[in-house]
Amino acid sequence: MSNTIDHEGNPYVAHHFVDMDQQHESAKLGVWLFLFTEILLFSGLFCAYAVFHSLYPEMFLEANKLLSWKMGAFNTFILITSSMTMALAIREIQLDRKKNCVWLLVLTVILAGGFLVVKYFEYTSKISHGLLPGKFFNPAPEYAELLKDTENPQVFMSIYFFSTGLHGIHVVLGMVWLGWMAIRTANDAFSSKYYAPIEMGGLYWHVVDLIWIFLFPLLYLIG
Repeated sequence: MSNTIDHEGNPYVAHHFVDMDQQHESAKLGVWLFLFTEILLFSGLFCAYAVFHSLYPEMFLEANKLLSWKMGAFNTFILITSSMTMALAIREIQLDRKKNCVWLLVLTVILAGGFLVVKYFEYTSKISHGLLPGKFFNPAPEYAELLKDTENPQVFMSIYFFSTGLHGIHVVLGMVWLGWMAIRTANDAFSSKYYAPIEMGGLYWHVVDLIWIFLFPLLYLIG
């Protein structure tokens, strides 16, 4: 039996893989394992949400009024659109249409930036009105009146800031990676023969979007 490794003439195949298919599937498995740990991280937040919601169901309904579902819905639209542009970018590099891939990656990063801009205005509004987590919760008079009969609304705001803040960090990391992929694609680092880093970035981005799909109704639509 021959021990010769057939690299199919592809210079991107590492020496410890038999061919590009094996390398690609191994990379994908590694990314899925990483994403599983990310899902576990957010699962802890979802469990905390479930526990406190069961303890203070009325508080969650009232504190939910502090959030703008319109801003949340707009951000949901932005992320869903960015998932589409990300999927199209992968398709374009598979077809060796590198220029189209670059523009779609750049558009995905721009959409992600738009998401963060909306979140910035949302955060600054909450901060300016004292709607902060935990012991920092000190609502402005109009909000204090709204919450006068609500028990522990700071718990809801703590969950809101922690979960959306952690998600926002993941959005920033995704922007950095996809931006780097756009630069490398523009420099001819990828082609139909080798596009795994772009596809792995796409997997990460889709999971980030999926997490927001859960956060949006849990935080913005429970009322």
